[in-house]
Amino acid sequence: MGETVESRAVELDIHGNKRIFDVDDPVLPVWVDEYALASGDFPYKKKLKEEDYLAQLQKLQIELVKVQFWLQATGKRVMALFEGRDAAGKGGAISASSAHMNPRLARVVALTKPTEREQGQWYFQRYVAQFPTSGEFVLFDRSWYNRAGVEPVMGFCTPQQYEDFLKQAPQLEKIIAHEGIFFFKFYLDIGREMQIKRFHDRRHDPLKVWKLSSMDIAALTKWGDYSDKRNRMLKETHTDFAPWTVIRANDKRRARLELIRHMLNKMDYDGKDKKVLGTVDTEIIGSGPGFLK
Repeated sequence: MGETVESRAVELDIHGNKRIFDVDDPVLPVWVDEYALASGDFPYKKKLKEEDYLAQLQKLQIELVKVQFWLQATGKRVMALFEGRDAAGKGGAISASSAHMNPRLARVVALTKPTEREQGQWYFQRYVAQFPTSGEFVLFDRSWYNRAGVEPVMGFCTPQQYEDFLKQAPQLEKIIAHEGIFFFKFYLDIGREMQIKRFHDRRHDPLKVWKLSSMDIAALTKWGDYSDKRNRMLKETHTDFAPWTVIRANDKRRARLELIRHMLNKMDYDGKDKKVLGTVDTEIIGSGPGFLK
């Protein structure tokens, strides 16, 4: 007899309706497919055309190269945190931002779970060790804000550790600001049906299946808890010196352009071409917890 494969079908409450979703079923449910882009009150009915996206992206990436020359000449430092829903497109946004940067001057930091030694350290210690040096641009693919989301939701930290974190994070970030580091905190948000669609796409694409983890499946039934933790994180750690920039990311193309545009707008680098930066899409990008209300 063959080995029995355990079903990963889960019952979900979607806007008051009970839905069954099985990520292993190759057919994407109609209730997901039809509402994915519009989910989470996304303001556009269609994704940005690829040719428009690529044309804008190339110009913005040229500006990022200028930023690197400026950082090297002045010794200034940049640090960007990429947080957000699972499957919100953090990795793709980081790739679009760093694709043409000099890798000797730009680093992507994606830390694995802490070692036994690191578990005994001050929580922020292993992240501080990755901060940028003179002339460097560092991009964090998730960060210390794991303790504001996935850790309390999945039971990987104690309630007291969670509360302590929310008090300590702004204190650390005040020091970062005082150091003069250009510091960006991005939260990429997507609708629930879009998240389900992206999980399904990962499961059935042989080039992306490695991105789908057991944690993703476990998170399917914890949407509300993640939302509550997100809201509290944005409320308690959004400050004047280290604000959260929130991006509606159902359309990855629009999200990436606005994210890069935001960083460029905040830095007064040599050779800055303001015409290339264009105008900010306030339907896609906003500041702090109020943007998602």
